[in-house]
Amino acid sequence: MSKTTLKAQHHCVYNTKYHLVLVTKYRNPVINEGILARLSELISERVSAWEGELFEVNGEPDHIHILMELPPKYAVADFVNALKTGTSRRIRKEFADHVNSYYWKPVFWSKSYCVITCGGAPLSTIKQYIENQKGA
Repeated sequence: MSKTTLKAQHHCVYNTKYHLVLVTKYRNPVINEGILARLSELISERVSAWEGELFEVNGEPDHIHILMELPPKYAVADFVNALKTGTSRRIRKEFADHVNSYYWKPVFWSKSYCVITCGGAPLSTIKQYIENQKGA
């Protein structure tokens, strides 16, 4: 891991990139091009508000993929909860006719999500690095 990939806060340096996958409720194919574009805007705003960096957003009709970085002072679960709540409310309001054709309740996202850490060196390289450290 090179020094240029690290970010710093008061008491830590970090490189915490996440691949987040959000799925629509019942995997309904509700996400169209307009909704995906609006989700990209809303996600960008939310990531920035949480002092993070957004690298990519894309998806299919029933799920989206987000590649982002968040500072370690925030719990990923708290971020996901805020993101899903805010985007669901805004999308249901702004695209009401379209979304209401799929859902009769005020829902958009499934309760579940997938988050995977990514970036930096391969695990084998990190394992080798740790194995080669000399004991104090």
